[in-house]
Amino acid sequence: MKKVVLWIVAFLITASTAVYQRMTGPTYPIGGKTKIGNNEIRFELLRTYETGKDCPIQIEVQSPEISGTLLYKRHKTTDPWSNIPMKGQESSLVGYLPHQPPAGKLQYKVVLLYQGEETSLTGEKPVIIRFKGAVPRWVLIPHVIIMFLAMLFSTRAGIEALRPKSNPRKLALWTTGLIFVGGFILGPLMQKFAFGDLWTGFPFGYDLTDNKTLIAFIGWIIALIAGRKGKPARGWVLAAAILLLIVYLIPHSVLGSELDYSEMDTPQAVSMAPSKSLILPVKLLSSG
Repeated sequence: MKKVVLWIVAFLITASTAVYQRMTGPTYPIGGKTKIGNNEIRFELLRTYETGKDCPIQIEVQSPEISGTLLYKRHKTTDPWSNIPMKGQESSLVGYLPHQPPAGKLQYKVVLLYQGEETSLTGEKPVIIRFKGAVPRWVLIPHVIIMFLAMLFSTRAGIEALRPKSNPRKLALWTTGLIFVGGFILGPLMQKFAFGDLWTGFPFGYDLTDNKTLIAFIGWIIALIAGRKGKPARGWVLAAAILLLIVYLIPHSVLGSELDYSEMDTPQAVSMAPSKSLILPVKLLSSG
């Protein structure tokens, strides 16, 4: 019964960490509400979308008197702002951001007009959206499940290490194996489908997602070495579990893949309708 309770505690810690990581990440939609006249506008603005198709930005409005404009430009460029009038669809206004190559980013604003007064939903700060290739479910689902299990077993091993006379080695072995499969087999496959690169962490780049996975894995390898010949190595296991927890608290996709538009021959053409031929000479700043 005691072990069941410990697994429940480990699960709650893992689930809470996963939710925090997801909601604080740069790909989670930005939501909010604003007041326009007597109308309260609630909105959710996308920050990630699949390449190959234009991204719909939809705002539900309460009054037909409200019109909207979608402003956008390529991220980290000197491009002028382009604007697209948003069209009415039932009780909503919809505009479409032009699709970009994998890892391409746009920054955009939604400006609503009511009785001659303009309101930007996010003020002066634009929203940044990144485009990525489609990741097959046979890669995505196992990756998510296995990485969640890696965190679960890591947390459970850390709790076990706090118990006097315990030996968390089996849990440490499971954790290390799960990190390897999820982070070094399925993880690179996901990045390959999404951004065209298998690995851009150390020693090939500075990608934070790759590097934090590598750091966590090294921590658990050290814990396993310390526990060789049946030693409990509780201190090392606890340290590795804490390290992985810290890694998981870093929002996913921070400092992830980003297209370097300056490497393109015809930069202005990409903001409207990139073709496959334009993807080839592109340089990625990082990947994740």
